Amino acid sequence: MAGLRRYLGVWHLPGAPTLLITGIIGRLGIGMTPLALLLVIEEVTGRYSLAALAGGCYALAGAALSPVAGRIADRIGPTPVLIGTAVAHPLALIGLLWAARSEQTPFALVLVAAALAGASYPPLTAAIRGAWNDLTSVASGRYHLRNTALAAETTLFEVVFVLGPLLVAGFVLFADAGAALIGAAVVTLVGTVAVALGQTMRGWQRHEGEHQTRGLGPLRVPGFPALLLCVASLGIAFGAAGVTVPAFATRYTPDDPDSLAGVLLAVWGVGSAVGGFWFGIRRPARNMTRQFAWLLAAVAGSFAVFAVMPTPLALGTALVVGGATIAPALTLENTLVGRISPVGMLNEAYTWVVTMSVGASAAGGAVAGLIVDHAGGVPWAFLFAGAAVAAGAALAALPAGPIARAEAATVRVETPAPV
Repeated sequence: MAGLRRYLGVWHLPGAPTLLITGIIGRLGIGMTPLALLLVIEEVTGRYSLAALAGGCYALAGAALSPVAGRIADRIGPTPVLIGTAVAHPLALIGLLWAARSEQTPFALVLVAAALAGASYPPLTAAIRGAWNDLTSVASGRYHLRNTALAAETTLFEVVFVLGPLLVAGFVLFADAGAALIGAAVVTLVGTVAVALGQTMRGWQRHEGEHQTRGLGPLRVPGFPALLLCVASLGIAFGAAGVTVPAFATRYTPDDPDSLAGVLLAVWGVGSAVGGFWFGIRRPARNMTRQFAWLLAAVAGSFAVFAVMPTPLALGTALVVGGATIAPALTLENTLVGRISPVGMLNEAYTWVVTMSVGASAAGGAVAGLIVDHAGGVPWAFLFAGAAVAAGAALAALPAGPIARAEAATVRVETPAPV
């Protein structure tokens, strides 16, 4: 019951319902747009390779430009940035749809439109996670709720990747992929504007004594580059899993591998959600870096187990159990960003996390695809993913490593108050 009271305490934080519920609605586009874009381009060109190229432009442009949006949000506040991008992104998606379906438009212009759509995606995740840090600052007296708040954010964020593709499937069933792309634009616009105008974002204030970020910003903060390498290790593994699990499914159900792959990835998400909920009711560890290292090691070990699973049922069971380590690891990842990064750089720091995760995921998927096709098949692809996370765990586990030193040196974080 004490754990459940923590979640109730998070719900009663000022503006929390908007961050938790409306924040998920505003981010449904993360799960909808890439798939809808892929289907729209394939529908027009008849080639998945061209569709994947457009999707890559969308993802990479978003990853490259999001730290810029984060830095601006740190300087002028998140509300203007969220509203500006909330309007620009849907317009860019409409332009992309028009370009894709116009017979006179060269494909290069379609790629430019896809990049503009990705570059204009609102930095909503970074703003929300920064807001949770502000709401649970030491000065607020609510620091003991930070772990639970970030666990709730991480766990609910899984919904985006479950509901997003389902909504696209519904749009395609009753209309077409273009309607799905417009639907993604609408939920992004409505949800982002609602969060931007909510109590928490409008109440943003510059912290006393903070300075404008210049140059490399949080990349120069001690410990943060090392933490980004850990982020990359998880991103590589997630990207590899997105290729390797469908490849495993193809081996057993060559006529309909997509359905089996969808079920397997879904149960992985269920395991993560359960693990995240459980982690949120626990008291924060005194040494979060060491706990983070153990969780990364557990994720790495789960991939080693996946590699020896002989049947879909066995793999599904292993995915549920192994998935329980994912949300806790991501929760600590987000918590450490808040502990290490100066308060005046939080939005930019969290956008760097998104950028690194997206880029590493793309690389992990590409390498896993090569391994599946040419270098040993599915088991070795799972082992590659596990090795990547193990490297991140080893970095985090260094007792005198950069992450550990950065956490120990922070003066902004104190021992959490007892509940």
